Amino acid sequence: MTERVNQTTPTRSRMTRWLRRLLVLGIVLLVAVAGIATFVWFTMPVDTIGQVAFQQRLVIPPLADSEIDSDGRRVFELTARAGTSELLPGTESDSWGFNGDFLGPTLRADRGERVEVNVHNDLNETTTVHWHGMHLPAKMDGGPHQMIASGERWSPAWEIDQQAATLWYHPHLHGRTRDHVNRGLAGMFILDDPDDPAAQSLPHEYGVDDIPMIVQDRAFDGSGDMRSGNFGDTLLVNSTFGPFLDVTTEAVRLRVLNASAARVYNFGFSDDREFAVVGSDGGLLPAPVDRHRATLSPGERAEIVVRMQPGEDVVLRSYEPDLGTNRFAALFEGGRDRFDILELRAADALAPSPGLPDTLASVPDLVNPRDDLAVDRTFSMRSNKINGRAMDIARIDEVVEVGSTEVWEVENADGNYHNFHVHDVQFQILNTDGHHPPAEFAGWKDTIFLPPGSTARLALRFSDYADPNYPYMLHCHRLRHEDRGMMSQFVVVEPGQSAGSPPDHQGTHR
Repeated sequence: MTERVNQTTPTRSRMTRWLRRLLVLGIVLLVAVAGIATFVWFTMPVDTIGQVAFQQRLVIPPLADSEIDSDGRRVFELTARAGTSELLPGTESDSWGFNGDFLGPTLRADRGERVEVNVHNDLNETTTVHWHGMHLPAKMDGGPHQMIASGERWSPAWEIDQQAATLWYHPHLHGRTRDHVNRGLAGMFILDDPDDPAAQSLPHEYGVDDIPMIVQDRAFDGSGDMRSGNFGDTLLVNSTFGPFLDVTTEAVRLRVLNASAARVYNFGFSDDREFAVVGSDGGLLPAPVDRHRATLSPGERAEIVVRMQPGEDVVLRSYEPDLGTNRFAALFEGGRDRFDILELRAADALAPSPGLPDTLASVPDLVNPRDDLAVDRTFSMRSNKINGRAMDIARIDEVVEVGSTEVWEVENADGNYHNFHVHDVQFQILNTDGHHPPAEFAGWKDTIFLPPGSTARLALRFSDYADPNYPYMLHCHRLRHEDRGMMSQFVVVEPGQSAGSPPDHQGTHR
């Protein structure tokens, strides 16, 4: 009996060891296959060219109602609220919006007008509203210091004192900007200049030949709810999936806003037709610039005019953007993605549109670009930090004197692409990597794309609105980078004045 047990026990032990080895090998193979599948899934390029049916008429955001109060101010009302939206056909998604369930109305005001915006927060959490591209006092900027608690109202007021331009508004909550924007809180703010003769030479009838385009990518889960991430595989224009636009005039002006969290778009038409770029972030260019492509990073805007023939259709697309990275790295950041965005459908008879003027706007040089200019400040962007420091809402990083004109050098010092956005002022691009900017960047800008390893020199003038206590922001407009700390604060002060104490999140001084 004992001898028989001694003979069989080693055999069973060997079988057990082999079974364990096979089990471990199976688990390793399963993990490897899952890892490879996950890698392939997340790096596979998105390509919707030729796959979009274009069955939804493009939604045109309504112009916000306003009234003139007893002080002569134009007063708008905005309410941030939660709702549901049919962003994908037949599917309801939880969403946020201003005065509606997703996105917000277009605010519109003239240069020289005084405006007030009563922002009501009907959400169940705190938010903010920043006026991206607007020149205004820091107290009214809507950055992370102008918190609006749930159930509260914030009423900033200021005078419109800049040229006609396509601006926008969105939350700027420290650490939560991406989440709030991705849920749907955004809208356009269009500035007009009644004294600008070029305004009447361009298509200017809102929703007819002057079309707002808020372009965003979104990711949806199996139930149709939006996921808050960096990149999505579904494009929306003004909340519309698969949109078409009925064109009734020979020329149409598209005010294109990249309102995505991280994606860079390379806009062009399906037949590779030429179009005219007439405006950038801060307003009209000195002259129209003919192009086949227009690249916009998050937060940037471009106004383009495209001409149509009766009865023709053409698709606005985003081609593979040049991110300045290698092909492998581009897989992870949308550099090999392509999208069909909007189909333009021309009527059989089109109303005539005048040709574009040779001159659009006067853009005087802030500095002489031919001078050997000294750099006043340097900003290095790396590892979710600027100049080696992550954002601290209690720390003022830079102090600028009112009335000064400065040259800033901005460097992308790591392997990710970034962009650089400055609050309050529109800047001029002096050069990028030592080269003069292309003509479509010869106007006013507030956001500039920075591929890895690139350096840009910018000229900025701080003409007014000195306040030692309330800071403006400068940051990467890739929203996840901003949320993680790639942001700094600066104040504008009177000559010889020092920085004060920034407010806390409740708006009271420390």
